[in-house]
Amino acid sequence: MLSLRKTLLLGLACAIPARMHAQRGDTIAARELAPGVAYRQFTDTRGPWSMYLVRVDLRRANLEIRDSRAADRLKGRERVSDMVRRINTTGVRVLAAVNGDFFDLKSGENENNQVIAGEWWKGLKVTDSPYDTYDNAHVQFGMDAARRPLMDRFILDGKAWDRGVMTPIITLNFNPSGNPEGTALYTSRYGATTPRDTVRQTAEVSLASAGRRGDTLLFVRRGAVSASSGSHIPADGAVLAAYGTGARTKEVQAMADGDTVRVLLATLPRIPRGAAPAMIIGGWPRILRDGENVAGDAATVEGTISRNAEARHPRTSVGFSRDSSTLFILAVDGRSENSGGMTLVELADMMRQLGAWQAMNFDGGGSTTMVIDGKLVNRPSDQAGERPVGNALLVEDVKR
Repeated sequence: MLSLRKTLLLGLACAIPARMHAQRGDTIAARELAPGVAYRQFTDTRGPWSMYLVRVDLRRANLEIRDSRAADRLKGRERVSDMVRRINTTGVRVLAAVNGDFFDLKSGENENNQVIAGEWWKGLKVTDSPYDTYDNAHVQFGMDAARRPLMDRFILDGKAWDRGVMTPIITLNFNPSGNPEGTALYTSRYGATTPRDTVRQTAEVSLASAGRRGDTLLFVRRGAVSASSGSHIPADGAVLAAYGTGARTKEVQAMADGDTVRVLLATLPRIPRGAAPAMIIGGWPRILRDGENVAGDAATVEGTISRNAEARHPRTSVGFSRDSSTLFILAVDGRSENSGGMTLVELADMMRQLGAWQAMNFDGGGSTTMVIDGKLVNRPSDQAGERPVGNALLVEDVKR
């Protein structure tokens, strides 16, 4: 047992960060949402900033960190509060939620890879963003099946094998248009049919699901090879599409009816310990790496634009502690007299001050949203209020 003196010293050390905040602002609200999940609303006069923080003990078995797509579809937009209400009707209690990845305002489709409950919804080599100063892969946050947090610039490493021939899968549920050749896998998450491609020669084959073996998905080739795009996507399978006149198209054309096709969907870099991703959600850019503020390098590392990175905006961020045991989710109001928003460098400093060792930026501006126990707690900057977004990061009490 600790001596009384050691106990008092330990308590004093734990209290120092709170006292530092108290000198700069006030704690407006603080409460435990569930065992292992703490919520705090606080201010900081240096901004001034109004902030909303959720701390999650990732060692708690009753908690689940997951991502959700708007309306449970690959495309579309939905308010975070509506996502929470929809998911709560399934018997799961969503303790906290924030907006996630950047998305297309018209279609609602997110720009980066997305894995939900171990299922790949979208897979890319290069982030699908019109705003990069150069094409690259943006940072992503994830969890593995053992509930360990991940953060890296993951790219899809997809492969299909038939009769000993390996065909690379360049994208999943995304047409690799603009390239002379490419191969894409489309699942029912994409929709009823594959996208039309009238520019390149096409070969598409239908795949019926036949289970899995370890981390490899098994399919059986069914039907004739289609020489045009727009094929029906089976609800319990997929379509493998090859574009162009090169070897990839010939490989897909050679897949015979009844063949067993093995498909591996993984990440590069590989996840430690050979784990598979249970969740991946994107953002832009990384702001903390091993405790170091790297936000100032974002323009050269991830091609950020100055009006996003170096100007003050409402912000949403996610990060985790050095020992990977604690998750930090932060929302910062902006574009008002009460809260001016943050630059990415300021956001990184704040996340480090709160205890994060690794951290990244989610979509911000009018998208910044935090919902606690089903209620919107921050002040979105759009005049219309809470903005419909593409996806969200959720903290759930699953009570296993």
